[in-house]
Amino acid sequence: MKFATPLQQARLIKRYKRFLADLRLADGSEFTAHCANTGKMTGCAEPDFAAFYSTSDNLKRKYRHSLELTRNQFGQLICVNTAVANKLVEEALHANLITQLSGYEQLQSEVKYGQENSRIDFLLSGPNRPSCYVEVKSVTLLSQDCPLSGQGYFPDAQTLRGQKHIRELIEMVEQGHRAVLLFAVLHEGISQVSAAKHIDEKYALLLDSAITKGVEVLAYKANISTDEITLAEKLLFN
Repeated sequence: MKFATPLQQARLIKRYKRFLADLRLADGSEFTAHCANTGKMTGCAEPDFAAFYSTSDNLKRKYRHSLELTRNQFGQLICVNTAVANKLVEEALHANLITQLSGYEQLQSEVKYGQENSRIDFLLSGPNRPSCYVEVKSVTLLSQDCPLSGQGYFPDAQTLRGQKHIRELIEMVEQGHRAVLLFAVLHEGISQVSAAKHIDEKYALLLDSAITKGVEVLAYKANISTDEITLAEKLLFN
């Protein structure tokens, strides 16, 4: 995924109200950017981190600038725009870059499914094989106790929505379909992924149960630059 316009650099002052971030340019001027991330962004949005933002040509937008990337104290780039994860996965699916999900003839997005009225991120289908339901999650939480360990976690906060999605995936397996939970790792410092039992124990236990029932878990890491982001490397989920 190439950014539509070149990203510009600033310094992060603070992120607040979930969807806003104040940035400072090199000349000292300050402005507010939109931040498309509902999570806690732990370790991703500390004051004075380098911040990279895009600018929309839509003059009607209240906030024309959008925070896309940050760089932490270890020099690691982090994509903090969670909407990017689905775009990366869709590109990778079309290009058959995720070998475990290749060979399907049809790809649909945001399809309603399940008894809890969810929408699956991607539904893959083709003749003579079960349909495959793919739920995508963005991973940016690096271990705060051992930040150089490469250990990443999901979720970064308790998530009732995430728990619901796991239940829906279990239901699809029980109906004879294939169900996949795909973690898109958008943090350069993460080299392996685990369920964050210390943050949401119920989510972690539910995921363990889902795996025993046949839900597949994949983790793929993105290559990140200020020009483009691509899903590239399969990581260990443990």
